[in-house]
Amino acid sequence: MDLLTAWRSNARTDTGKVRSHNEDAFLSLPERGLWAVADGMGGHQNGALASRLIVEQLAELHGGSDLDLRVRQLRQALHAINRRLSRELTLVSGEPEPVMGSTVVALLAEDDRAACVWAGDSRCYLWRSGGLYQISRDHSLFQQLVEEQQLSPEQAASHPSAGALTRAVGASETLVLDVVEFNVYPGDTLLLCSDGLYQNMSGADLGRALSLPSTQLALERLFELALDGPARDNISAVVIRR
Repeated sequence: MDLLTAWRSNARTDTGKVRSHNEDAFLSLPERGLWAVADGMGGHQNGALASRLIVEQLAELHGGSDLDLRVRQLRQALHAINRRLSRELTLVSGEPEPVMGSTVVALLAEDDRAACVWAGDSRCYLWRSGGLYQISRDHSLFQQLVEEQQLSPEQAASHPSAGALTRAVGASETLVLDVVEFNVYPGDTLLLCSDGLYQNMSGADLGRALSLPSTQLALERLFELALDGPARDNISAVVIRR
């Protein structure tokens, strides 16, 4: 099946109500079955550069019918970006141990298969047959405290560094990516988003938006909900439907 007819998507980013600059970036290439959201960190210049570098490099990846090969190529590209951010750009910055990194969540699709690749707390959700499923798992201290220390979400949220990331592109010399592969069916709707979108939104809100008749309507509803809230962070989302 031609990807151009198999997939529809819409994407948007917004600075939000508090931040003066947008450090998020997104990629939406439904004709190639490739989408991504990156949420930069390290201050406006460094964060925006890191997220932009990720989406620009991923946009150069070739399409094709071999999903396994495409996943390997995408992972290689992210590892190369990590080396550049953690070594080269740090060395020439002239600042003491500057931070220059970004989360990333990417989705590759081919026919009835898809693969989600991520590092950090930008998320991938699947809306299918009236149910909302979180495909990705946050790489954050909050998630680690819940899983490894067996704290309740309320206890973990009270930790002073609960929002700290445990993985991100550029955060360390070694990048560890997670990958989940799954089947997709007609009518499935997927959401890639930065934490600025979901952090003040319930799963029910996300599900109701993703159930709307088109990806454009779903995206508009998500941003209405996010911007009706405090919107303390940049907001980015890509809505994808087969």
